[in-house]
Amino acid sequence: MKLDTLIVKGINAKDNPYQSVVPPIFLATSFVQNGLDDFQKYGYSRGANPTRNAFEELFAKIEGSRYCLATASGMAATTLAFSLFKTGDKILLNNNTYGGTYRYADTIFKNQGLKYELVDDFNTLNEDEISSDVKAIFIETPSNPLLRVTDIKRIVNIAHKKGIMVIADNTFLTPYYQHLLELGVDVVVYSATKYIGGHADVIAGIVTTNSDELAAKLDLLRNSFGSMLSPADSYYLIKGLKTLSVRFDRQTQNTHKIIEFLSKEEAVSAVHYAGSYSKFEKEAQEGQATGIGALISFEIDPKYDCNKFVKSLRIFDLAVSLGGVESLVCHPASMTHDSYPKELQEKIGIKENLLRMAVGVENSDDLMADLKQAFTKAKI
Repeated sequence: MKLDTLIVKGINAKDNPYQSVVPPIFLATSFVQNGLDDFQKYGYSRGANPTRNAFEELFAKIEGSRYCLATASGMAATTLAFSLFKTGDKILLNNNTYGGTYRYADTIFKNQGLKYELVDDFNTLNEDEISSDVKAIFIETPSNPLLRVTDIKRIVNIAHKKGIMVIADNTFLTPYYQHLLELGVDVVVYSATKYIGGHADVIAGIVTTNSDELAAKLDLLRNSFGSMLSPADSYYLIKGLKTLSVRFDRQTQNTHKIIEFLSKEEAVSAVHYAGSYSKFEKEAQEGQATGIGALISFEIDPKYDCNKFVKSLRIFDLAVSLGGVESLVCHPASMTHDSYPKELQEKIGIKENLLRMAVGVENSDDLMADLKQAFTKAKI
């Protein structure tokens, strides 16, 4: 099956109890066993649950992975990945990454005896610059909020030569546009809250891998932490995932139109999207993904009042998160990336006039008209 068909039909109705079109929600916390010498597949729902497993098996098909573990949030997925390491290990992170990921590294790592280093540009990182205590490279591509693209194959080749694990966050493009395990990444994490769920009504995360050893460790960690996804939320993901292709295609189409509009708008001094930073990043993006996704950021010209612009929007809501069908705008410096020190924000380019836009499925003409009227009202 093609990927967009697999997204819809990946769970065969004939395999469901009573051949139901969608799998049922198993809310049971415990399952009866036949005897001391005859334990069943399911015993206690923290360890395994039929509804959660149905989602995990579906997503593994779409991801093209051997293993998938659903977690209680995107940060729970990232935490599982970070928990693979031990005292003294160092992890490299790209310098513009999700604020929650940075906050975890900057505050929790020290309690675990871990170290981290922010890398300005993984595309220029050389093998001899990596110290011997580095055990993992953690990448967002495209990154948050400036949509910088990392050449995954290049980093995988460098890392694996030195026995370093590569972990990548694929939240922004999903396996519908980008398959990172095929590029050699060892572990892929997702905030399924975003495009996988797709309707801003479930908090969830995903970890995928093809490694038997890593999957066993991750499963043990999830069971020990109790960070598994609930049956009801697993069902929400199954339901939301079915429309991923139609949602994401529409959102990406809208995004291309809005990029063109903003690029010509005098109120906008810069537009950032996957592949916009340089020719190298554009080629890397086109080589490893089939779409740019539906997240962009842009800088408002000083002749316009950023706060007044946001308040004047009628269709775009001011809110964190992304990936739902509704269009949102947020202010990274004070919202998603407020955990970054001001000096680091300035170094990276998270400016006070930078806004991040998550494009929804609304009519693109309405979206552009909303932006236009808000820019007009915001002119100083």
